[in-house]
Amino acid sequence: MAGFRSLAEQVRDPEVIIEQRRTALRKCLEKFAPYGHRATWHHLCGRAGIATADRRPDPARLVAALEELEAAREIWLAYDEEFAVRRKREKFYGIRQPSAIDDWHRRTWGGYGVAWCDDPTVHPTAPLAEVLRRMISALESQPGAVCPVCREHDIEWRGGLCHYPSAGPVCRNCGIVVPAPVLTPRALAATKRPSRPLLAAA
Repeated sequence: MAGFRSLAEQVRDPEVIIEQRRTALRKCLEKFAPYGHRATWHHLCGRAGIATADRRPDPARLVAALEELEAAREIWLAYDEEFAVRRKREKFYGIRQPSAIDDWHRRTWGGYGVAWCDDPTVHPTAPLAEVLRRMISALESQPGAVCPVCREHDIEWRGGLCHYPSAGPVCRNCGIVVPAPVLTPRALAATKRPSRPLLAAA
């Protein structure tokens, strides 16, 4: 199976027919899709000006979508590398028990579902790279009471998610499933009370 870079080369190759270039971009999302495959595709198409069902999109728009995806992937790969170095150092010093953030990180291996959006049409509007910067900043900071991406308090607990875990705090503004470790215990508990926006940090 082709890797991300090989697929990206196909997206850029003017000698490849446009339908295959579009397919190559879709396959890139099997390697890296921060919102999940469908929501990331919807996001990229919207930002690049491509209709989601367009089988013959403008090549320049297709490449623009790829470039946004690549920029976000570089940020995530750098974080992933730093994470691995930190865990190796911790193990050297005898810290074997993984933290809640470590557990969350393992479930987002390769950057898939880092900011999962259960509804593929509801996702952040900012560039993917900026969304990942905000998410990483939240993961490296003290827990708070707001969505790490849009900074809104309107977070609610939802079940039946198409992702693991199948229930969790969801931002009603930007649509991401908020990683539980970035919320204070009080803020996380407040999400489980129906129709009550978070008011303040613990």
